[in-house]
Amino acid sequence: MKPVRNRRGKDLPSPQKTKSVPFIPRHPGGSKEKGPQHRRPHFHFDLWFCLTLQNWILDFGRPIAMIIFPLEWFPLNKPSAGDYFHMAYNVITPFLMLKLIERSPRAPPRSAVYLCLITFVMGASIHLVGDSINHRLILSGYQLHLSVRENPIIKDLKPASLIDSFELLYYYDEHLGHSMWYIPFFVVLLIYFTGCFTKAEEQKRLPASGCVLLGPSALYYWYLVTEGQITELFLLTFLAMVVMVIHQYRRGLSPDSNGLFLFCSFSVTLLLVALWVVHLWNDPVLRNKYPALIYVPEPWSYYTLHIKQNP
Repeated sequence: MKPVRNRRGKDLPSPQKTKSVPFIPRHPGGSKEKGPQHRRPHFHFDLWFCLTLQNWILDFGRPIAMIIFPLEWFPLNKPSAGDYFHMAYNVITPFLMLKLIERSPRAPPRSAVYLCLITFVMGASIHLVGDSINHRLILSGYQLHLSVRENPIIKDLKPASLIDSFELLYYYDEHLGHSMWYIPFFVVLLIYFTGCFTKAEEQKRLPASGCVLLGPSALYYWYLVTEGQITELFLLTFLAMVVMVIHQYRRGLSPDSNGLFLFCSFSVTLLLVALWVVHLWNDPVLRNKYPALIYVPEPWSYYTLHIKQNP
């Protein structure tokens, strides 16, 4: 048995002679890493640019498309060009916001984000139907600066119960649809903003690309706040952002480039809304249309009152 043991011992490699093979990290795609890993720019210019561009084209441009395109192309009993813009907006916007949340330095509560985006799509879809009918009424003489019952094409409808149906349509369009659309939208932005704080000095500067996008972004939010009649919601969101900045500053943290872009956009928006209100402060017709405590007229009401009737 001894010679057998000796032969087996000779066949086995000795530990001293075994060569160690270094571990080579691999990329997810399977290729070997040959150099330093490519880092994504901290400022999400691609997402902010796409979000701003599609907001201007698909949301702000939606009613303009309804006016520009010939009525023969989109009959009143079929979806208009603006309706297709709205459909695209309802798909692209939540997708871009999901991508924005994915890049947040801080992991957000996923369930809250998904619930907000589901509600966002539902509210925007309700608004799609109400707004589509509303713009067809405008082509028939409906005046946005007047209430539903005061409109010439509606106040004489028979039976009178039809007016209640149009008021219900207005409620779905301007109140329920806007609430289910905009509240989740601002909640998701606020959730994203909570993760945009850092101690790194190089991440606290807004790049030139962000400065270029700042004006168009703030101007769109002005349109969103005034036309959507969500001044109170916007003010609460901005106040929450200010409180968050003060709280994080005491901990030695400041907004990074993405947080700074969002905060500056909202700051400029607040200034634009204030200038808009001051400009129309003494307008008696719009004052009668918007008797709420916070007086903020809608741009399209201003259009039908002062521009469309007086070309």
